[in-house]
Amino acid sequence: MTTRIIIARHGNNFTKEQTPLRVGARTDLPLVETERGTNIGKYLKMRTLIPAVVFAAPLKRTTETARLAIAARDKDIPLVADSRFTEIDYGPDEGKPETEVVARVGQEAMDAWEREAIVPAGWNVSVDAIIKAWKDFAAEVERDYKDKTVMVVSSNGIIRFAPHLTGNFKKFSEEFDIKVGTGGVCILEKEDGDAYWTVKEWGIKPKDKLTDAVKSH
Repeated sequence: MTTRIIIARHGNNFTKEQTPLRVGARTDLPLVETERGTNIGKYLKMRTLIPAVVFAAPLKRTTETARLAIAARDKDIPLVADSRFTEIDYGPDEGKPETEVVARVGQEAMDAWEREAIVPAGWNVSVDAIIKAWKDFAAEVERDYKDKTVMVVSSNGIIRFAPHLTGNFKKFSEEFDIKVGTGGVCILEKEDGDAYWTVKEWGIKPKDKLTDAVKSH
């Protein structure tokens, strides 16, 4: 039997006309669109995946995305706030445009963050704590939702550490882009008796999959 964790990143906080800012734990912005959250739910419906529960970080962007996904899945799914999935604190770079962030920490530091999740100097982040939170959560899922599916709605800074559940983050980060785009979906599974989780999908764009499904019919 299979236990499954679906991980989704929240939708957009900025319109195309706005300059995106680095939004972290101390910045609680609402969504500016509903498409990505709705498409998450439609994608789950297309895949006939029904989460027993949805966990979301207690921020507007994650909670709103979770509610949109649940509504589009058209099932009575409980939504639970879980602060373990709240975005990281970007310290002095919180609320700054990317050009200013790169100017402060350097492009090499930003590349290391994007490729290997190495935290730039000044950010208030405990990597060990985030990894422990994912492992603790996965253990809870195995205990409380064995052979079921659960979903987590979080942010880019937190989601990139989820592959530690595979037991080999370095190998994963060498093969995949650990950054998940807004509204992106990841699926991790664990079979009975397995020591680690397996990433079945990573950074999937639901809109693309839904479009492909329409074209194939």
